[in-house]
Amino acid sequence: MVGAYWVIVQNKKIKFDFEIRRNITILRGDSATGKTTLVEMIQEYAELGPDSGIVLQCEKNCAVLSGRQWEKQLSALSQSIVFIDEGNAFPASKEFAAAIQKTDNYYVIVTRESLETLPYSVTEIYGIRTSKHFGDLKQTYNEFFQIYGKSMGTNTLKPTQVITEDSNSGYQFFQKVCTDNGINCKSASGKSNIFKLLLDETKQEVLVIADGAAFGSQMERIMGLTVVQQNFHVYLPESFEWLILRSGLLEDSEISKILESPEKYVDSLHYFSWERFFTDLLMQRTSNSYLSYTKSKLNPVYLQEQEKTAILSVIPKIQFKNEKDR
Repeated sequence: MVGAYWVIVQNKKIKFDFEIRRNITILRGDSATGKTTLVEMIQEYAELGPDSGIVLQCEKNCAVLSGRQWEKQLSALSQSIVFIDEGNAFPASKEFAAAIQKTDNYYVIVTRESLETLPYSVTEIYGIRTSKHFGDLKQTYNEFFQIYGKSMGTNTLKPTQVITEDSNSGYQFFQKVCTDNGINCKSASGKSNIFKLLLDETKQEVLVIADGAAFGSQMERIMGLTVVQQNFHVYLPESFEWLILRSGLLEDSEISKILESPEKYVDSLHYFSWERFFTDLLMQRTSNSYLSYTKSKLNPVYLQEQEKTAILSVIPKIQFKNEKDR
């Protein structure tokens, strides 16, 4: 399934109106914010249709997955937006991650857990709030809001320590950039290790660079740490491959269209996360060219001054170069 889809669920008392853009959306928040009400209304509509008093509008089928028979229920669903309420244990299991990876559905999961087995984006973690624009109506109007934004703040950051998520091409690129400018750079060898590495860093200006497209499970504890340690900073592009695609090095007009609306191109059946899509896209578009890309080993051409500068220009408000080199 590809594309973005509006979902409107309402009865006489309450209305939910939101857009789903990726294969995994996470709903969080305190009790009594409407998360369970939303899922219950979708389930009631699925069982009773218009007789439920509920109106559900969406281009795609909306369904609810629950209980011990979730695998059987899932096998009957295709091209659907599947909602899962908190209280179900299976979304945290490896079996669930393996099962949905083979489907063409989108999933909206209500949970307070981090769900380490699922590669969901930091931009697709939402809460539910009552819209101020419709606060005076008898019908309560509810909308989704992003819990984690993309802001790096207003000041330019000059890191003295950089931590990357893994040891592949992204690390190799930033390790070279940092070494050339007297900045320490280390690989966490996996996103789940970043928190532990940060605990060992207390005084340096630390910048974490990770793939935002699949970093959602780490956000709560990492962002909690940045509140306490204000010298910790996080930059989360979709992926390192996304940075290269955004840099303009490929001079491909179609890539600009894809980056503007990736949801129109990323098929959930083939890509469990957008990071994988951007990797494949970059590899395909640079094949047999001087920019030929592989994830495991960085092509040295990306470390040449022109190519390196183009990639770094995509990154906002971060200064890697020493003053003497500017």
